[in-house]
Amino acid sequence: MLKCEESPPGQLLLAVRQFNSREWYDCHETIEELWLCEKGEVRNLLQGVLQIAVALHHWRNGNFGGAVSLLASGVNYLNRVSDTCLWLNVAELITDSDKARLALEELGKESMASLDDRLIPVIKTVYARE
Repeated sequence: MLKCEESPPGQLLLAVRQFNSREWYDCHETIEELWLCEKGEVRNLLQGVLQIAVALHHWRNGNFGGAVSLLASGVNYLNRVSDTCLWLNVAELITDSDKARLALEELGKESMASLDDRLIPVIKTVYARE
């Protein structure tokens, strides 16, 4: 069982690289293995990232409803987590995911593909504090 204050396992760092490379389905698969073994705050972190990754996968594939609902659900899980967990900047991921969801809702299903590339969330890491 991991705690937010700990260093991230290599598998999570791989998932972050996959997410940021827009390999969202692969990220989902990588995180799912970790998620199954966790509880509490870290489980909420992993569930949130997993759902945001799947949301972005849906967006790319034209599934408007799936993208919007999973962005909202993923943020809901991340709101249960500290601003920083396992070196991930959770607070910024929440903000960026909300911006993407609001922009998608404004664009609507017909125009969803024209989402500004700069609004696609990335996961940022932070330096560990001793």
